[in-house]
Amino acid sequence: MTIYHFVGIKGSGMSALAQILHDMGLQVQGSDVEKRFFTQVALEQSGIKILPFSKENIQPGMNIIVGNAFPDTHEEVVEANALGLPVVRYHRFLGDFMKQFTSVAVTGAHGKTSTTGLLAHVMKGAKPTAYLIGDGTGRGTENAEYFAFEACEYRRHFLSYFPDYAIMTNIDFDHPDYFANVDDVFSAFQEMAWQVNKGIFACGDDEQLQKIQAKVPVVFYGFDDENDFQARNVVKTTEGTTFEVYVRNTYYNTFSIPTFGNHNILNALSVIALSHYEDLDASIVQERLMSFEGVKRRFSEKRIGEQVIIDDYAHHPTEIKATIEAARQKYPDREVVAVFQPHTFSRTQTFLNEFADSLNLADSAYLCEIFGSARENHGKLSIEDLAEKVPGSKIISEESIEALKAHEKAVILFMGAGDVQKFQDAYEKSLV
Repeated sequence: MTIYHFVGIKGSGMSALAQILHDMGLQVQGSDVEKRFFTQVALEQSGIKILPFSKENIQPGMNIIVGNAFPDTHEEVVEANALGLPVVRYHRFLGDFMKQFTSVAVTGAHGKTSTTGLLAHVMKGAKPTAYLIGDGTGRGTENAEYFAFEACEYRRHFLSYFPDYAIMTNIDFDHPDYFANVDDVFSAFQEMAWQVNKGIFACGDDEQLQKIQAKVPVVFYGFDDENDFQARNVVKTTEGTTFEVYVRNTYYNTFSIPTFGNHNILNALSVIALSHYEDLDASIVQERLMSFEGVKRRFSEKRIGEQVIIDDYAHHPTEIKATIEAARQKYPDREVVAVFQPHTFSRTQTFLNEFADSLNLADSAYLCEIFGSARENHGKLSIEDLAEKVPGSKIISEESIEALKAHEKAVILFMGAGDVQKFQDAYEKSLV
């Protein structure tokens, strides 16, 4: 049997894809750095072998899938090419893989992972569905009709995909190490839109997405009256959110979600719109929306003593603002404390003022040193530059994390796309 070897198997997309192929009965293994990542838990539970990087891992007869973070000069890629083995990049493999299903790509600057997770949960309640979520979760399902997957715009990787449907949550300037400005981002999404085969579900409240053109129907969703699918009469409580959905100004149904903030209403609305388009039973959609337990590192909360501790992937000013808004809806009477680790120097520099504005929405802010990346490990600014713009903020380390104990009964938001979990782990250990 052919072995599928993943170079960089701990990457979120790679981990998910490896699980899907494993579930489909294929033989899967992979390699990566020795550092532990949350994505490897599911791999270990599936019994998928994870090896340290070595050219010795590459053997005749293998198919090699390479994570996008690794260059062609990586020792395993070099060895695979020397042996004449099939070598394919992650996004290109995924582009071919999806052709066997009715595929739904979920893309956007923000909300991709949460929306993909919600979509997969709803659809598998109605039809056999395989899915790939950007939190490292993947599932291959026997006789799957649908494939829901996260499609990342970074370096225009999503242009390898020609999906049946696309959900587009928003267009915003991010990844300044690659995109020049928001117009450059829009051009990537516009190119992606031309590649969709059946229909696009786009947030009509987003002024960039209002301009999108396609050869297929574009169905708009949102709060504004002009949308095809509109959320009205929204009721927000500390238990969740309820809203009515109108389809082209005609009442369709009422839905409830156990989540918080306008961004989660929009995520749900996109899934409702697609489900309506595919004639899924509304009662199933209602039940599945309420039973969704979320995805990893998206408003993942726990209570320790009298504090609520929340782990969130927010790493862009728009996302920080949304996370703080959600915390205030669920815990209106508690102090909200932001612990933020910026991710990449270029993003921090580009959005320095916007980061400050969003962090100033919290009652207190603590800042961790900037997390670099494999492609960018230094920059022209430091965390002090951000601290100067957030009055009263404190720069914190794993050693000084105990300062958070002073915020009794607070909601503490640990936010970032790097390794902000190490600060959370240190703090939780200090509470024992």
